Amino acid sequence: MGKAWKHFCTIARHRRLVRKGCFAIGLYWQGLTHDLSKFSPSEFMVGAKYFQGDRSPNNAEREDIGYSSAWLHHKGRNKHHYEYWIDYSSHYRKNGDDIMVPVPMPDRYIAEMLMDRIAASKVYRGDKYTDKDPLDYYFTGTHEAPLHEYTRSRLLHYLEMLAEKGEKETFKAIKKELVKK
Repeated sequence: MGKAWKHFCTIARHRRLVRKGCFAIGLYWQGLTHDLSKFSPSEFMVGAKYFQGDRSPNNAEREDIGYSSAWLHHKGRNKHHYEYWIDYSSHYRKNGDDIMVPVPMPDRYIAEMLMDRIAASKVYRGDKYTDKDPLDYYFTGTHEAPLHEYTRSRLLHYLEMLAEKGEKETFKAIKKELVKK
Protein backbone atom coordinates (compact mmCIF):
# COMPACT_ATOMS: atom_id res chain seq x y z
CA MET A 1 0.00 0.00 0.00
CA GLY A 2 1.40 3.42 -0.97
CA LYS A 3 2.11 6.24 1.44
CA ALA A 4 -0.70 8.40 0.03
CA TRP A 5 -3.29 5.67 0.65
CA LYS A 6 -1.96 4.97 4.16
CA HIS A 7 -2.04 8.69 4.93
CA PHE A 8 -5.61 8.93 3.63
CA CYS A 9 -6.64 5.98 5.82
CA THR A 10 -4.97 7.55 8.86
CA ILE A 11 -6.76 10.87 8.31
CA ALA A 12 -10.06 9.09 7.76
CA ARG A 13 -9.68 7.03 10.94
CA HIS A 14 -8.69 10.10 12.94
CA ARG A 15 -11.69 12.06 11.64
CA ARG A 16 -14.02 9.14 12.37
CA LEU A 17 -12.82 9.00 15.99
CA VAL A 18 -13.15 12.78 16.43
CA ARG A 19 -16.61 12.68 14.85
CA LYS A 20 -17.68 9.93 17.28
CA GLY A 21 -16.44 11.97 20.25
CA CYS A 22 -17.96 15.22 19.01
CA PHE A 23 -21.31 13.54 18.37
CA ALA A 24 -21.23 12.07 21.90
CA ILE A 25 -21.07 15.59 23.37
CA GLY A 26 -23.48 17.23 20.92
CA LEU A 27 -20.99 18.97 18.60
CA TYR A 28 -22.42 17.55 15.37
CA TRP A 29 -21.23 20.20 12.88
CA GLN A 30 -17.73 20.22 14.34
CA GLY A 31 -17.66 16.44 14.16
CA LEU A 32 -18.64 16.51 10.49
CA THR A 33 -16.22 19.28 9.47
CA HIS A 34 -13.24 18.38 11.66
CA ASP A 35 -9.89 18.57 9.83
CA LEU A 36 -11.33 18.80 6.31
CA SER A 37 -8.34 20.96 5.38
CA LYS A 38 -6.16 17.83 5.65
CA PHE A 39 -7.57 16.82 2.28
CA SER A 40 -6.42 20.05 0.61
CA PRO A 41 -3.37 19.63 -1.65
CA SER A 42 -1.13 21.81 0.56
CA GLU A 43 -1.70 19.53 3.54
CA PHE A 44 -2.39 16.17 1.95
CA MET A 45 0.66 16.09 -0.33
CA VAL A 46 3.01 16.89 2.56
CA GLY A 47 1.29 14.28 4.73
CA ALA A 48 1.68 11.62 2.04
CA LYS A 49 5.34 12.50 1.44
CA TYR A 50 6.27 12.36 5.14
CA PHE A 51 3.87 9.62 6.25
CA GLN A 52 5.31 7.23 8.85
CA GLY A 53 2.20 5.87 10.55
CA ASP A 54 3.24 6.32 14.17
CA ARG A 55 3.40 10.11 14.42
CA SER A 56 2.34 13.27 12.62
CA PRO A 57 3.94 13.77 9.20
CA ASN A 58 4.16 17.45 10.12
CA ASN A 59 6.90 16.60 12.63
CA ALA A 60 8.88 14.79 9.94
CA GLU A 61 8.53 17.76 7.55
CA ARG A 62 9.63 20.07 10.36
CA GLU A 63 12.73 17.94 10.96
CA ASP A 64 13.50 17.88 7.23
CA ILE A 65 13.11 21.54 6.27
CA GLY A 66 12.92 23.37 9.61
CA TYR A 67 9.18 24.09 9.63
CA SER A 68 5.95 22.48 8.53
CA SER A 69 4.15 24.13 5.64
CA ALA A 70 1.22 21.77 6.16
CA TRP A 71 0.92 22.77 9.82
CA LEU A 72 1.07 26.47 9.01
CA HIS A 73 -1.83 25.93 6.61
CA HIS A 74 -3.75 23.67 9.00
CA LYS A 75 -3.61 25.70 12.23
CA GLY A 76 -4.98 28.79 10.53
CA ARG A 77 -8.09 26.97 9.34
CA ASN A 78 -9.03 24.83 12.32
CA LYS A 79 -10.33 26.52 15.46
CA HIS A 80 -9.72 23.48 17.67
CA HIS A 81 -5.98 24.28 17.69
CA TYR A 82 -4.82 26.73 20.34
CA GLU A 83 -2.44 28.31 17.82
CA TYR A 84 -5.49 29.62 15.94
CA TRP A 85 -6.30 31.68 19.05
CA ILE A 86 -3.12 33.77 19.20
CA ASP A 87 -3.44 37.41 18.17
CA TYR A 88 -1.79 40.80 18.52
CA SER A 89 -2.84 42.76 21.57
CA SER A 90 -2.39 46.46 22.25
CA HIS A 91 -3.02 45.72 25.95
CA TYR A 92 0.42 44.15 26.14
CA ARG A 93 3.28 46.05 24.60
CA LYS A 94 6.97 45.47 24.33
CA ASN A 95 9.14 48.43 23.31
CA GLY A 96 5.97 50.22 22.20
CA ASP A 97 4.86 47.42 19.86
CA ASP A 98 1.83 45.17 20.18
CA ILE A 99 2.81 41.61 21.03
CA MET A 100 1.23 38.27 20.25
CA VAL A 101 -0.82 36.80 23.11
CA PRO A 102 -3.16 33.83 23.50
CA VAL A 103 -6.87 34.62 23.75
CA PRO A 104 -9.46 32.35 25.39
CA MET A 105 -10.86 29.60 23.21
CA PRO A 106 -14.63 29.09 23.18
CA ASP A 107 -15.62 25.98 25.15
CA ARG A 108 -16.85 24.10 22.09
CA TYR A 109 -13.38 24.35 20.48
CA ILE A 110 -11.66 23.30 23.70
CA ALA A 111 -13.94 20.25 23.69
CA GLU A 112 -13.09 19.55 20.03
CA MET A 113 -9.39 19.94 20.87
CA LEU A 114 -9.84 17.23 23.50
CA MET A 115 -11.53 14.94 20.95
CA ASP A 116 -8.66 15.65 18.55
CA ARG A 117 -6.07 14.69 21.17
CA ILE A 118 -7.95 11.52 22.10
CA ALA A 119 -8.25 10.49 18.44
CA ALA A 120 -4.59 11.24 17.69
CA SER A 121 -3.52 9.22 20.72
CA LYS A 122 -5.71 6.29 19.65
CA VAL A 123 -4.41 6.40 16.07
CA TYR A 124 -0.73 6.63 16.99
CA ARG A 125 -0.77 4.42 20.13
CA GLY A 126 -3.01 1.74 18.63
CA ASP A 127 -3.71 -1.17 20.99
CA LYS A 128 -1.47 0.43 23.63
CA TYR A 129 -3.88 3.39 24.05
CA THR A 130 -5.14 4.25 27.53
CA ASP A 131 -7.29 7.18 28.65
CA LYS A 132 -4.17 8.61 30.29
CA ASP A 133 -2.30 8.96 26.97
CA PRO A 134 -3.79 12.35 25.97
CA LEU A 135 -2.76 13.76 29.38
CA ASP A 136 0.74 12.33 29.02
CA TYR A 137 0.96 13.89 25.56
CA TYR A 138 -0.06 17.24 27.05
CA PHE A 139 2.89 17.07 29.43
CA THR A 140 5.35 16.38 26.60
CA GLY A 141 5.10 19.98 25.47
CA THR A 142 1.65 21.55 25.41
CA HIS A 143 1.83 22.46 29.10
CA GLU A 144 4.47 25.02 28.11
CA ALA A 145 2.54 26.24 25.05
CA PRO A 146 1.13 29.76 24.79
CA LEU A 147 -2.42 28.97 25.86
CA HIS A 148 -4.71 31.46 27.54
CA GLU A 149 -5.10 30.51 31.20
CA TYR A 150 -8.82 29.78 30.75
CA THR A 151 -8.08 27.47 27.82
CA ARG A 152 -5.24 25.76 29.70
CA SER A 153 -7.35 25.19 32.83
CA ARG A 154 -10.33 23.76 30.89
CA LEU A 155 -8.16 21.49 28.74
CA LEU A 156 -6.19 20.21 31.73
CA HIS A 157 -9.44 19.66 33.66
CA TYR A 158 -10.82 17.53 30.83
CA LEU A 159 -7.56 15.61 30.35
CA GLU A 160 -7.31 14.81 34.06
CA MET A 161 -10.97 13.78 34.17
CA LEU A 162 -10.40 11.50 31.16
CA ALA A 163 -7.35 9.89 32.80
CA GLU A 164 -9.20 9.34 36.09
CA LYS A 165 -12.78 8.58 35.03
CA GLY A 166 -12.61 7.48 31.39
CA GLU A 167 -14.37 8.61 28.25
CA LYS A 168 -17.95 7.89 29.22
CA GLU A 169 -17.92 10.04 32.38
CA THR A 170 -15.79 12.76 30.78
CA PHE A 171 -18.01 13.06 27.71
CA LYS A 172 -21.12 13.13 29.92
CA ALA A 173 -19.66 16.00 32.00
CA ILE A 174 -18.57 17.97 28.92
CA LYS A 175 -21.96 17.60 27.28
CA LYS A 176 -23.64 18.83 30.46
CA GLU A 177 -21.30 21.85 30.62
CA LEU A 178 -21.83 22.74 26.95
CA VAL A 179 -25.63 22.57 27.32
CA LYS A 180 -25.47 25.05 30.22
CA LYS A 181 -23.81 27.70 28.06
